[in-house]
Formats: sequence, C-alpha cells, structure tokens
Amino acid sequence: MSDVVDRFVRYCEVPSQSNPLTAEEVPSTKEQFDIAKVLVDDLNELGAKDVSMDEHAYVLAHWPASKGCEDLPTLGFCVHMDTAWQSYGSPVHTKIQHYEGGKLVMGTGRDGKEVFVDETINPQLKRMVGWDIITTDGTSLLGGDDKAGVAECVSLMARLRENPELPHPPLAFSFVPDEEIGHGAALLDLDKFGAKFGYTIDGGPLGEFCYETFNAAEAHVHANGVSVHTGTAKGIMINAAEAICKFNALLPAQERPEYTQGYDGFYYLERMSGDCEEAKVDYIMRDHDYAILEKRKQIMRQAVEMLNTEYGSEVLTIDIHDQYRNLAEVVGKPENKHLIENARKAYAAIGQEMTCIPMRGGTDGSQLSFRGFACGNLSACYYNAHGVREFVPVPELEAMVDMLQELVALYASPDATKA
Repeated sequence: MSDVVDRFVRYCEVPSQSNPLTAEEVPSTKEQFDIAKVLVDDLNELGAKDVSMDEHAYVLAHWPASKGCEDLPTLGFCVHMDTAWQSYGSPVHTKIQHYEGGKLVMGTGRDGKEVFVDETINPQLKRMVGWDIITTDGTSLLGGDDKAGVAECVSLMARLRENPELPHPPLAFSFVPDEEIGHGAALLDLDKFGAKFGYTIDGGPLGEFCYETFNAAEAHVHANGVSVHTGTAKGIMINAAEAICKFNALLPAQERPEYTQGYDGFYYLERMSGDCEEAKVDYIMRDHDYAILEKRKQIMRQAVEMLNTEYGSEVLTIDIHDQYRNLAEVVGKPENKHLIENARKAYAAIGQEMTCIPMRGGTDGSQLSFRGFACGNLSACYYNAHGVREFVPVPELEAMVDMLQELVALYASPDATKA
C-alpha cells in the first residue's frame, strides 16, 4: 500500500465519532482523544515541529520551510478528526476492493441487507472501473469525512521528509475535533497555529473546490401548554405538541432540504419532542445570501407572534442564533483570490480540472475565515459521507497528495499571494 492509503486505513479503524448530545464538552467524546494520540505519535515520528495536543484534543504541528523559503508566509491546513454521528461509527472494518464495474458491494449491513452502490447512486463509478476502492464491510461508515483529509496532510509531511528538496514555505497543520456537530475549529489557537491563510481539506470528489458556503442559523422553539383531562378539555386545554405542529405548518413546505438544490436555502426540522404540557423543536436555516437568511428568521418570529395572538397568551417562544457565515465574504476578496487561483493551478498540474461548487453546508473554514485565517476548501476525495455506503477511491486519495505537493510548491514563491 502507498503511504497515504496505509495511514488512511489505520486512522479509519480508530473510532472517533462526535456526539451532539454531549456537545457541552470539547471534545464531545473521549474517543476523539484516541485518534489525536495516534496523530501525535505519527507526527513526532515524522519529525514535525511543535507537535502538541491540548485538553480539548486539538492537535497542532509545523513543518519547516525548504531551503531559501524560510521568510515566506506560513501556509496553513486544517482538517477534522471526528466522524459523523448520524450512522454507525464503531467498530470500523475497512477493506480495499478492486472495482470491476456494476455494483460496488460493501457487505451485509446490520439489518441483514446487502449494502452497495452502483452507477444509479454514484454515476462517478463509470470512470472508476479498474480502480482500487476503500470501503467498510457495510456495518459502519468509513470515516473518509474527514480522515481522508487527515491522512493526506500527514502523507504530505512524509513526502517532504523523504524529499527535502521539494520547495515549500513554512507549513502549519491543525487537526480539530467536533466538526460534525458544528464546533470544529472554534477553540483553535490561531496565534499558536501561525498561519493567516490556507485551506481546509474536507470536500468530496477530486477536483472540487469550495469558497462559497451557506450562511447558517439555528432556531429553538419552545411551547408551554395547559394539560387537563381530555374529558373536560374544551376551552381550557392548550396542547403544546399541537402548537409546535401548527408552527411547523406555517413554514414554507417547498423550502425544505428535500426540495432544494444549488443556491436554494431551506428550513430543516432537525429534532422535536414533547407532549401536551411542554414541547420543543430545533431547526437549522441555511442560505447563501445572508439577507435572505435574515428574512427566514423573521418569518419564524412572525409565525410565533401569530400563534401567540391566536392562543391569547405566550404559548410559544423562539431563540435564534447565527452559526456561521458564507466563506465567500472573506475568500472572495481580491487579496485572498490567490487561494482560488493557486488551487486551480495545483489541480491542473496533476491533470485535474478544478470545479468550484457552492457548498450546501459549511466547513471549519466558515468560522476560521472570519477569525482571521482565510481558507478555501479542497477535496478530500470521499463519496457518500455520513453513511454505510461511504467509499474512497485509492487513485484519488493518492492524487490529492500530489496536488498538495504542487500547491505548497506554488507558495514557495514570493509572488504566490499575488495570483
């Protein structure tokens, strides 16, 4: 196996899911310390500098510049160590299989049914015939999101160690917890990190690049009802669960995730619970245009006001918070366009056309860019993330290390940030 494949498989087999139910702790699961410790050992073995892990499982490392590039600005990379909580994440049994076309079978799932993908699910498989592809046995997600990015970063350092003549500026690497539950790089010490610009590596197929994300907000709606015996309820009962249902019915049904694509925003009912006396519901709202997101917030507030007027009392309350902003507000600025153009050149250098996509989500870069680390998002080369059908093609995983080598070489020039 190549270095990156060996590292990727090894990292995937260390369970490290995050958990939204314990998000008050960082990291939200103790297993994330396990993968962090593995990374610390690997980074020290490679000879990375300033390797550290803090009390929240953030791992930092630096790689010295090649000869003559010591005075250039530091280029940073950020990836996340946690894997998605929405599917089974432990134990992870990986396998590498040679794809001959037709079904790509992972195995038998925990429900006893065959787990597979084919060209109707993933049309990209047409170009992967004859490739080696990494999957699980169908009983868990793989964790390519974002352990592919983790492995690519560490393999880049391994390559630079073996080939010290390769040009590159000073490099900074951060491996962060809890990205999958919206926390991610929030506690990253940017001063210690030491880079003012760079990249997250947390995208899909090879060649993808993202510098546009959603603007994001969350809303928590709470209902207090009046519970009485159903036989004497007339004119007295206020059913909190029914109030929540009425509220949800006032939101535009066509603006739910399952009916939207591209630049369309949405309202998403994330979870709900309750009964007659008390009920609550959590939403997320997304839109690439922040002004439209503000309108979504106002629609939710107006729905609460209307229902409270109907009930004649404050049955419903709503609490809305912003989560992150559109990456394009920072990376799209003229002084940061080099992040886009140098990524394009690095992809072209390995024979891959870059495709800019408006991400229907966010990355660690969405918050980092507004904290002073401007960063676009590169492909990590995983498919079908967050589920048991996830897979990573070996040729793309390996090609991404080549791309990173080309990218850091571009930043070995004083003119790199003038692109």
